Amino acid sequence: MSAGALPRLAWTICAVCLLLQALALVLILGGQSTLLPGEWMSWRDQAIGIFGFLGAPVLGGLIAARRPGNAYGWVWLGFALGFSFSSLATAYAAYALVAEPGSLPAPRTVGTAVSAVGWIVSISLVPFLLLLFPTGRLTSRRWRFVAWPVAVAGALVLIAGPFIPGQSGFAPLVNPLGVEGTVGIAITVVGFGGVVLILVAVVPSALSLVFRYRRAVGVERQQLKWFAFAAALMGALIAADLLGLDDLLGDALWNLLGTASFMGLYVAVGVAILKYRLYDIDVVINRTLVYGALTVSLATVYFGSVVVLQAVFRVLAGQESQLAVVASTLVIAALFNPLRARVQELVDRRFYRRKYDAVKTLEAFSAKMRKETDLESLRSEILAVVRDTVQPTNVSLWLRRPREDAMKRLHKLRPGDRV
Repeated sequence: MSAGALPRLAWTICAVCLLLQALALVLILGGQSTLLPGEWMSWRDQAIGIFGFLGAPVLGGLIAARRPGNAYGWVWLGFALGFSFSSLATAYAAYALVAEPGSLPAPRTVGTAVSAVGWIVSISLVPFLLLLFPTGRLTSRRWRFVAWPVAVAGALVLIAGPFIPGQSGFAPLVNPLGVEGTVGIAITVVGFGGVVLILVAVVPSALSLVFRYRRAVGVERQQLKWFAFAAALMGALIAADLLGLDDLLGDALWNLLGTASFMGLYVAVGVAILKYRLYDIDVVINRTLVYGALTVSLATVYFGSVVVLQAVFRVLAGQESQLAVVASTLVIAALFNPLRARVQELVDRRFYRRKYDAVKTLEAFSAKMRKETDLESLRSEILAVVRDTVQPTNVSLWLRRPREDAMKRLHKLRPGDRV
């Protein structure tokens, strides 16, 4: 295929994915007035899943169109295509079997076999989203021991998936294409064994990014920082979900945060690969750490002060008072700047120690230089500061001597004369 045709192919796949997701949303909107049974994925969860993955085909299309030689964009397109078919198949079955029974043909086959095939394609490509970032190639040949088993397992599961007996896909339906008997048991073993192998392979695939980072320099290292930053935010959200913090925020806000985290991943990957001069991700990470810790601290102080002051008012006046909220708000306003400076210093000292020490050294040198008049002492101080902050192999200071005729002219100047 010619180089000019590859961008068109990329945008065509992107358009197909978006069309499939749009059709799924149409079915969801058409059936949302009907309450789905508990064993079905709810209309709301289906819609949120689609909105969360809308960026995947766009990201894949951008990378594949602008970097057609980079396999990473095509992996994202394959992932998005599989997810789009799975989403449409789930919405199709729910609409045709619950919302408007009999309105669409073959809903059970679509809801099980087609949905399973789309899901298998997506899940099989997840390890490659980690293994191939950002160059589209493996870190080294040694990582073939992960890539090849995943590829073989994905192909076997893709073949066996449509014929697994029992319930498959995301709908509580029996697969009409399922094969029973001994053959069906073998197909089930192959299918579920392959899925387990793919999920286990995600761990070494993630570790490959660590090894890639240790070997990377320059732009590639910055690219990996962007990806790691977005992945860390998603990991924090997953950890919070496991701890049950989603119940405190409510379903609507929690789902919004989940969608935002996926969008952040797409943006981070897009910037890392498509931006030639990368933004300084260290600044973004620094600000995230500072303002994240500051938000948690201020929220703790606010709610703690409200609880304490309300308890005091109940003891003194026998009832709660709005003054507790007002006083807590004033305390937060007064604490914001000093607490932010303190958190910034702690983050710099803990995570950016070299930069923190360099700044402190330069500040001390500036203060000393304003008072020092001896040239030899200044020379020694400058060399010491350069050694501590820049850490060069060798360092020397060259001072330019003033020209003799220029010095004579300076001595002849009178007050008020212009140099």
